[in-house]
This record gives sequence, structure tokens and C-alpha cells, in this order.
Amino acid sequence: MARFVVRRAREAEYTDPGALAPGAEGVTRWRAVGEADGAAHTDFGITRLDVGGRIPTHVHSFEESFHVLDGEVILATPEATVHLVAGDYGVIPIGVPHAWRAVGEHRAEWSDLFTPPARARHGSDTYRVADLADVTPVAVDPRDPRTRSFGNITADHMNPGRQSQELLAVSASMRTALLVYSGITLKMMVDSDLGATLGTMFMVQYEPDGKAGTHDHPLEEAYLITEGQVAATFDGEEFLLETGDIAWAGVGCEHSFAATGAPVRWLETQAPQMPPRHAYRFARDWQYLEERLEEEL
Repeated sequence: MARFVVRRAREAEYTDPGALAPGAEGVTRWRAVGEADGAAHTDFGITRLDVGGRIPTHVHSFEESFHVLDGEVILATPEATVHLVAGDYGVIPIGVPHAWRAVGEHRAEWSDLFTPPARARHGSDTYRVADLADVTPVAVDPRDPRTRSFGNITADHMNPGRQSQELLAVSASMRTALLVYSGITLKMMVDSDLGATLGTMFMVQYEPDGKAGTHDHPLEEAYLITEGQVAATFDGEEFLLETGDIAWAGVGCEHSFAATGAPVRWLETQAPQMPPRHAYRFARDWQYLEERLEEEL
């Protein structure tokens, strides 16, 4: 079985999620990668909720992370009932009751990571539970510690020139930090600081000269291109990923990325979470060692 998956937006199939959303109305999901593709830690896709739709209160035996791509939706958890809009994100830990409800005049759409993957043979690892009490929804507020499982990201958050304290909604810290290197900008969203224990979700932006050489990881990654296009390789096969496409690289899959002369942005997930050391194995670095050894031996 291949150690990678490439799914094109034009070929997306949105279907009834079945046991994954018990009692749901007006819900479809595109599962771009899951257990059937050989993934051990990643079930990644896009969920759509039609106007008037709902997913009653339920729990999962997997961790769920999400990022709202379009529209608006109400998410109820014991922590808070939040009115989510495009750019909002969050994590729902294992076993936490939650429910989704449509709001507004347009369909809502969000990307989601389930880790470990939902298993159809176990009822999608999902259980219907008693409904949560109705409360007045609140907006996601990164500065309010009472809604610590949620956040928001905008284009300005990816701009290194707009990171001064005066422009930040949250006090400057590792929570607001940008990682900038080799024409690449990375902004963490869902991670252990937000309450996730099994996976992470973050935004990646490549400038026109951005490039990451061939490497692999001891973890799985999924990528949803949200803007532009990027030249990618997976185990030596070349692809041009465009807006809306989804790809997945399994453990040991050698992959690389290069911008095509214009900025490109994508949502990325990792599962399990990155180890503290040796998370990247760059082919270039080990080739350097081979060259040194040839000189020394």
C-alpha cells in the first residue's frame, strides 16, 4: 500500500457520515484520508452542515480538531457554546459531549482531524448521549480563558510584519509566535497548549521562494491547500497541489514542497504530536554525512 494519498478537490465526494454523526440532519462529509488508506493516526476531511442542519449531542473515543472554512455554526460543549465563523478553530478532547447546530443563511463548512481514525467496524467510535442544556452562544475570544479550547486565525496572523504587541489581540508569548524560515511561515493553532494530546493543527504559508527539501517524519501529516498552489513530491512522485486539494503523508513517506512563484497557504495536521527531538529526517543532511564519511574513511 502507498505511503501517501493525493485527493483532488474536483473529485471530492460528500456523503452521509452515518454512525459518525448519530441522529444528524443536513450533514455530509468528505473523508479524504482514513483507516482504509493505511492511516494509523489520521482521519482527515471536510464536513458540511446545511442550513437548518444539526448533529445532536454525542461523544467520540477519538480526539477531534477542526477549522471553520466557510459560513458559521454553533458548537456546544460543557466548556462553552460558541458561535463559530470562518477562521475559528478548536479541539474537542476524547469523551467530551458536543453538538453542532446550523446558524445563518448559508451552509457551514469545516475541516476536521479525528485521531486515531474513526473505525466503521466499531460504530465509528461515536456514542449518542443526553443533550446539553441550551445556553446563549458566545463568540470565540482568544483572550478569555473560559473558552480555552478555541482560537481564531486570519491572514494578518501569518504576516511577520504585523506581530507587534499593539496589533496582537493576545499578549505576546509562544501562543502568538510565528515560526519563519526558508521562505516559510508557520502558525500553530491546535496543540498541547490548547488542550490537544494526540494531534496538532497549524497554518503554513510559503512565499514565492519558499521550499522544504526532501524529508520524512515518525508521524503522519495531512495537508489542505487553502490558497494558491504548491509543487509537492511524495515518495518520488510529483504533484501540483491546488486550492481545495488534500494530501496525506504516512510515516516514512519522503516528501518535499516548493512554491511555484506565488504565495501558497495550507492547513496542516500532524498525528501523533511531534516528538521533542528528531521529528524531521532531511535527506540532504544525511547525504552530507555520507560525503564526510567518504573523506574520513
